[in-house]
Amino acid sequence: LRDVFTMGARPIATLNSIHFGTPSHPKTKNLLSGVVSGIGGYGNCIGIPTIGGEVSFDECYNGNILVNAFTLGLAKSDEIFYGKAEGIGNPVMYVGAKTGRDGLGGAVMSSDSFTEESKSLRPTVQVGDPFTERLLLEACLELFKTDGVVVGIQDMGAAGLTSSAFEMAGKSGAGMIMDLDKVPAREEGMTPYDFMLSESQERMLICAKKGREQEIIDIFEKWDLDVAVIGEVTNS
Repeated sequence: LRDVFTMGARPIATLNSIHFGTPSHPKTKNLLSGVVSGIGGYGNCIGIPTIGGEVSFDECYNGNILVNAFTLGLAKSDEIFYGKAEGIGNPVMYVGAKTGRDGLGGAVMSSDSFTEESKSLRPTVQVGDPFTERLLLEACLELFKTDGVVVGIQDMGAAGLTSSAFEMAGKSGAGMIMDLDKVPAREEGMTPYDFMLSESQERMLICAKKGREQEIIDIFEKWDLDVAVIGEVTNS
C-alpha cells in the first residue's frame, strides 16, 4: 500500500497470490491461517477491498511459502511524487508510526535459505497496524495537496531507514545526515543498528522544502501521527 500512496496515488484495490506446501505438511495449516488472517485483517481494516486472489498447494513450498501481494492505485500523471532528496540544507523528516525492533533482518531473511539454525531465530515479520496505515494514507494524500512542500518522499520498506535514506540521496547524487536520537522510538535502549535496519511498518521519509517544516508537522499531528525533523540534505 505504501509503495502506491507514497507516489501520490490513492489505493483502490488489492489482489494476492499465495502458495503453500501440501495440506498434510505439519506447518501448512498454521501458515495458511496466519496469511489469511493477515490479508483479511489488514486489508479489511484499512478499507481497501481485496478484489481477487489465488491459492495453490505444492510440496515445493513445504516450510517456505510464497506470498505475493498487489495494490492498484490511481494518480494524476502530472501529480506523481518521487523518492528523491535534493536541495542542500533541505530538512529530512520522519512521519508515521514509531520505530521498534520488529522486522530486523527481514530483507535478508526473505532472500535467504532456511536451515535448522535459522528456523529458531527471532521472527523477522513486522508488526503491522492497519488503522495507523489508514491515518498515514490520508495524511500523505493531504500533504500532497500542499503545493511546493514535498521535494521527495519514500516509504520505509525493506532495510527501513537505511534503504530509504540511501535511495533518496542517491537519486539526486546528494548526501544526507541523520540524527538517530530524534527518531521516534517505541522501545528503550535501541542502538543505531536497530534504528537503521528496523522494518517497522507505517513509516515514511520526506525531503521537505526548507522553511515549510511546520506545515508538515501540523498535518501529521492532526492525524495523530509521529513527525520529526531528523536530518538534512548535504553535498557530502
